[in-house]
Amino acid sequence: MVKLRLKRCGRKQRAIYRIVAIDVRSRREGRDLRKVGFYDPINNQTYLNVPDILYFLEKGAQPTGTVHDILKKAGVFTELSLNQAKFN
Repeated sequence: MVKLRLKRCGRKQRAIYRIVAIDVRSRREGRDLRKVGFYDPINNQTYLNVPDILYFLEKGAQPTGTVHDILKKAGVFTELSLNQAKFN
């Protein structure tokens, strides 16, 4: 099973996180399938590669709680529902 989760990067006390698609059995810093964005909680910046995120969500990837909140705030789930409405 694939999850969309955060991978910690950056210095001590200045963490930034990459949003990655990764196998559930891998550890937090393990090898990811694809980098799909990043999140900087200090400057409150977010970059999302929306087509890649939509691809993984359509294939059944589950976002973790924090990633779900980030994606919800960015409006990715509305795009997902629009894409599914087109195909049905």
